[in-house]
Amino acid sequence: MPPSPLPSRPRTPLRALARRAPRVLLGTGLAAALLAGACAAGVAVTMRESFPSAPGVVPAAGWPPAAPVPEGRTVVAVVLGATGSVVGDALAPYEVFARSERFSVYTVAARREPVALSGGLRALPDRTFAEVDARAVAEPDVVVVPAVAEPRGEREAPLREWVARQAARGARILGVCAGSDLLAAAGVLDGRRATSFWQRIDALRGSDPQVRWVRGLRYVQDGPVTTTAGVTSGIVGALRLVEQLAGTAEAERVGREAAYPGWSAGGPPEIPVNRPAPADLPYVLNAAFPWGRPSVGVGLAEGVGEIDVAAAFEVYSGTSFAARTVPVAAGPVVRTRHGVLLLAEPAGPGAAPVDRLVVPGARHAGEAGPALTAWAAGRGLEMVLPHRDRAAGESGFDGVLRDLAARADLATARATAKFTEYPVGHLELAGPAWPWRPTALGALALAAAVGGGVLAGKRRMNTLIVVGSRMFKPRR
Repeated sequence: MPPSPLPSRPRTPLRALARRAPRVLLGTGLAAALLAGACAAGVAVTMRESFPSAPGVVPAAGWPPAAPVPEGRTVVAVVLGATGSVVGDALAPYEVFARSERFSVYTVAARREPVALSGGLRALPDRTFAEVDARAVAEPDVVVVPAVAEPRGEREAPLREWVARQAARGARILGVCAGSDLLAAAGVLDGRRATSFWQRIDALRGSDPQVRWVRGLRYVQDGPVTTTAGVTSGIVGALRLVEQLAGTAEAERVGREAAYPGWSAGGPPEIPVNRPAPADLPYVLNAAFPWGRPSVGVGLAEGVGEIDVAAAFEVYSGTSFAARTVPVAAGPVVRTRHGVLLLAEPAGPGAAPVDRLVVPGARHAGEAGPALTAWAAGRGLEMVLPHRDRAAGESGFDGVLRDLAARADLATARATAKFTEYPVGHLELAGPAWPWRPTALGALALAAAVGGGVLAGKRRMNTLIVVGSRMFKPRR
């Protein structure tokens, strides 16, 4: 009589869970890796479009010469990084200083060749570090340092060294937003109090403990070094230096023209302390899932204001990531109101396709110029003038934030204001509630990642089981 088979163990929920746990964990890990890969790919696309690396086409007549530096004025140099600079950090303080005849302002970089500004713009520096060192141009009394794409990278080593030399020489330094990251790497902030873009401060406390980092202030002054909070705070930091170097009356005059909300000469520097919050999600979604976003042509008319330009590229693309912005102008080079040289795609048949044309600074179509007007009409494009109805006392950022809310959504507009540290309590924003395009793409990516992770996890587990059974199969 054959022996009775051993009784089988009952399958309890705990045993079933234990058997499934490795497969679940493996599938979850693979799904997370797939989703992270999709997000990383999206961010790479966003950053590549925001900081274009391809050089601009050199005009047949060569690059325009830089404007001469008038004598007898306080000289301000706005540095531009080789890896790309944040457009609002550079252009907004430039205009603040340039609006006063007490100052002479120029841009400077390692080489006189096009450099990227965030949002897809390029600028041609006026001067080089070597020219300043050789005193071919007046040495700066003030150096403005914007955030750059790779503040500690090898390509920005000449910039760090040059700024450190200017600080050692006695120049005042204005670090805007995460420009403080480069200043810390250059040793300029050692032993000093400083602030920065709110999202970077915790990381900077870890990388640069020799600096006393401060939150909740629009700007911090420690001796000759001034650092500011995010992006638009550079306007306030520049006004503070205008007040100190040119007097309160001049600062008040320039401040009225710049129209930064809530600013007053000698006013308190305290601002709300920003922290990560669920309302920041549109910033993440727009950056991680750029596919299918609109392309916006930004029409640059000759003599356009620097803050108006900065607002357009910052709000539509450089910070919100809600659209891809393409600079378009009558010719390949545009000189702004106070002399910054910007590069653009000529308004002609070879210009990139866009969904609409936004012309910052223009109050009516005539101020956009005949070339842009004809180009838009020829392509059947809507021409948007975000500053058409600009009221007295309105900043260049107000109109484009209203347009962003109306064309994209309220959540993106509010997140953009937070990440540029721009006050919007005075603005009435209206538009769709939420960025559904990147949200839908994110949901699809999540579903695909989960499905792919589950399938890959099953195959991997089956492979491991087969391999394991072969390894431990008893020999006959």
